[in-house]
Amino acid sequence: MMNYMVLIFGDEVEWAAMGPDERARIDTAHKEFAAKAGDAVLAAGELEPSTTATSLRLGANDQVTVTDAPFLEAKEVLGGFYLLQAEDLDQVIALASGLREVHVGHSGVEIRPLVNHG
Repeated sequence: MMNYMVLIFGDEVEWAAMGPDERARIDTAHKEFAAKAGDAVLAAGELEPSTTATSLRLGANDQVTVTDAPFLEAKEVLGGFYLLQAEDLDQVIALASGLREVHVGHSGVEIRPLVNHG
């Protein structure tokens, strides 16, 4: 079994402007995803807007610099995630394909395997 991170990206302006019907479709798709994935979901969460992010970087004199903002300015930002355990990538693709964010133009999903150091 391998662990995979399913990262959900989208345009925060679009998300903020979303009407209740579209929000309901997204919520329904996530409930269906969780039901299909079952015990494969190790962790999941929706993130607060990127304006609440705190970034740490190496600054002058090798001191850590704290910034109240995301690390990169981008139209699409990370909005949520699932950590899944699955037999293979095909299984994760099949599950994640049902997420609503895959089916609208302003968002998408990235799947990345976690490195197994064990």
